[in-house]
Amino acid sequence: MAEIAFRNVNKIYPNGFQAVHRLDLSIADGEFLVMVGPSGCGKSTTLRMLAGLETISSGDLLIAGHRVNDLHPRARNIAMVFQSYALYPHKTVQGNIEFPLRMARLPAAEVKTRALEVARMLELEPLLQRKPGLLSGGQRQRVAMARALVRDPVAFLMDEPLSNLDAKLRVQMRAEIAALQRRTGTTTVYVTHDQVEAMTMGDRVAVFKDGLLQQVDTPQQLFERPVNTFVAGFIGSPSMNLITARREPAGGGPVLVVAGERISLGKGMETRFNLTDADAERVVCLGLRPEDVVDPQLVGEDRRLHGRVALTELLGREQMVYLDLRDGTRLVARLHADRRLKAGEEIAVGIDPARLYLFQADGRALPYRQG
Repeated sequence: MAEIAFRNVNKIYPNGFQAVHRLDLSIADGEFLVMVGPSGCGKSTTLRMLAGLETISSGDLLIAGHRVNDLHPRARNIAMVFQSYALYPHKTVQGNIEFPLRMARLPAAEVKTRALEVARMLELEPLLQRKPGLLSGGQRQRVAMARALVRDPVAFLMDEPLSNLDAKLRVQMRAEIAALQRRTGTTTVYVTHDQVEAMTMGDRVAVFKDGLLQQVDTPQQLFERPVNTFVAGFIGSPSMNLITARREPAGGGPVLVVAGERISLGKGMETRFNLTDADAERVVCLGLRPEDVVDPQLVGEDRRLHGRVALTELLGREQMVYLDLRDGTRLVARLHADRRLKAGEEIAVGIDPARLYLFQADGRALPYRQG
């Protein structure tokens, strides 16, 4: 196990396309870091550079303080689990697990002992004599993990390992992977496009867009303090509502015009920001998570938005309401289902200023309060 560090790393392909831009990222020894972002954002390329499967155009990659840019993948002692699992179909489960140890020419007794230890850890002992074609997707995934872990690598890399599984099995397997990582303490870098996986598994999450690292932090901090509109809209399910806003001069504290209606933020209102009139001048976008929409009866008339219900989705005790505001802006709200709403119904929803996010013209969030 060892610390991993990317220092101003760039990846440029021969056709001139730059997949990764100026990446600076440190991964602590024993940390579970998840890289997340939409397709083509550079996360898998970053993982492949770490594994040695892609060359680094410029910058430095350090493992345990040693520069490894030119080190052969096998010499890095890094194990990788691919989306396809890449198991040998003609070998048994035991044969697949033992393969990397046999390639390293370890004594036969040690190979068998280590393979059985890992198989026991992943509850694969009853399956050792089966071949991959007779296994379920979850079982094949565990075999791929066992084959990687048996090497006792300094780091464990996983590239969308759950994408081929059904929804129920994905939930089960992500819990198993997280528990396994805590048990082994192996530095793990996990790539996914699924932000729910990222938020539930990682010690920290690195969010990528267009080859640029946008933000890296704990899941809670990413959710509560996104640095820009991209992170705000990407993290959270359903996505945060991002609505155009502008300042309107008024006494008694900042007032924003949102979807054609005036929303009072209140003088001295405790928010995520130390918001002054000068700060409000810079606001061009307001963020509101669907779960943060409140009952209009809990706020005054100056903190309500009005609109017409376009669509509802029933989610047990809750309902997802898609609301077209007065200027046509679509707002999604997660509301209690005690009163079922119908398409075409006109309703008001409440805005609590303490639950708002505020963004500037360049997409950056206003500076957050300390603490």
